[in-house]
Amino acid sequence: MTDDRPGTDRPIHIAPSVLPADFARLGDECRALEEAGVDRIQFDVMDGVFVPNLTFGPDVIASVRELVTVPFEAHLMVVEPDRLLHRYAEAGCDVIIVHAEACTHLHRTLGAIRELGKSPAVALNPATPAEAVAHVLDLLDLILVMTVNPGFGGQAYIPTMEPKVAQVRRWIVEGGYDCDLEVDGGVGPFTAAGAAAAGANVLVAGSALFRDPEGLAHATHEIRSIAQAAAGS
Repeated sequence: MTDDRPGTDRPIHIAPSVLPADFARLGDECRALEEAGVDRIQFDVMDGVFVPNLTFGPDVIASVRELVTVPFEAHLMVVEPDRLLHRYAEAGCDVIIVHAEACTHLHRTLGAIRELGKSPAVALNPATPAEAVAHVLDLLDLILVMTVNPGFGGQAYIPTMEPKVAQVRRWIVEGGYDCDLEVDGGVGPFTAAGAAAAGANVLVAGSALFRDPEGLAHATHEIRSIAQAAAGS
């Protein structure tokens, strides 16, 4: 049988969201994630307008930046993200993700992130077609396909997003772009295989890590192993 999956030789990375963490112990929680072997840490930045929730300001992120060495990524679920780019860059976020739906001039926004010395990234909501990034692929270090509607943790994975993941991966491979493909929402041991088989190489997991009764390290290893097997890596 011919394997027609969109291939990638990029390693599987686990990028936990700290949304389910104990905010009173955020520094300790970040240290625990690093000790568990995660590859990066994602901060879900919500403004109460683009999504119905409020979370991390740049000062909160900056307060824990020196406690760990793994990269940080800021997922800006905000309106007018251009006004905030420099603040999250200064806070120590290595990757800055903006939503295609929130950017009037996406090309310009991505260029501004690059000028700040950070990795530009775009997120796509479930109802947003992959074509929203088709003309900025050369500007991106990461594309995030949301597998839930953003705003809250603990939601169920939407498996019908996997064809979109596969389409984006195909564009990346065929175009020879140096770009990670991330999924976020409902990712855990029972959904990691489908996401990785579709072409995702960065998996954002929140509840699945923090609620694992065997601990963060077990959850990180389990999800990584499942994804690696599904991706054939």
